[in-house]
Amino acid sequence: MIRNSIQYQIPPEFDGRTADRFLRAQGFSRHLLIQTKYQENGLLLDGISIRSNQKLHTGQTLRAVIPHLAPNENLLPVRLPLSIVYEDSDLIVLNKPAGMPVHPSQGHYDDTLSNALAYYYQQREEPFTARSVGRLDRDTSGVVLFSLNELSACILAEQMRHREIHREYRAICTGVLPESGCIRAPIARAHDSTIERIVDEARGEPAVTYFERLAVRNGFSLAAVRLETGRTHQIRVHMKHIGHPLPGDFLYNPDYTHIARQALHSYQLSFTHPITKQPMTFTAPIPEDMQALLS
Repeated sequence: MIRNSIQYQIPPEFDGRTADRFLRAQGFSRHLLIQTKYQENGLLLDGISIRSNQKLHTGQTLRAVIPHLAPNENLLPVRLPLSIVYEDSDLIVLNKPAGMPVHPSQGHYDDTLSNALAYYYQQREEPFTARSVGRLDRDTSGVVLFSLNELSACILAEQMRHREIHREYRAICTGVLPESGCIRAPIARAHDSTIERIVDEARGEPAVTYFERLAVRNGFSLAAVRLETGRTHQIRVHMKHIGHPLPGDFLYNPDYTHIARQALHSYQLSFTHPITKQPMTFTAPIPEDMQALLS
């Protein structure tokens, strides 16, 4: 069941503070707080409806409604395979297959992860608004995180802004990578393309990629990759830049001899749960098409 309210017991450090001050400290955005306080019984203090400027006292119980946004009418629910890694009332973690976009776009209106989720929650008669936390390219596989309510969306967005959500990739690169390294090379949009990116010292935005070589097989290297920055196509561009492009990459190394898509996988995702504050780590095994390159 997707969360529609949350309850707090007021700790001593907020004794005498107002409800809106307290909720802002719990991660409510200004916009969400406005939505909440205009709901019927949006704020209840010990079961009594209050205004957001009500002062709180230690040990009291504050309940706040979490409004649901109206579902996107243009998001078509479609029955598609869905690999759920973890789910609770605040978030869902999925293992995205290669070839499936995260969100609809031109040419992909009904074959995305968001379409699959819309169908999944429609069957459960629960409201759902697609809100991914970070994105993966269509042909990149692996773990993807979605928030399921506006409060978790607010808190996870803040974690993203502060680089507190950590993703580790597995990439297969051509040739023998160094044992480890850090690539610092600014990335910009290519002059003659809307999607291609290039390393450009003059126009590029700062981009930093760390890698560690895990194995070498059949002329390919398996690498663990972490990003300090999140530029479009960063891993793909940086690996090409150092002479070790990913096989099967239609933009940067269109060699489909061994694999039909870029050999890139979102292997692990770590973050703090937006409500429980517990550390969370999820992994998705390397898919068969990438494993085949190393066997």
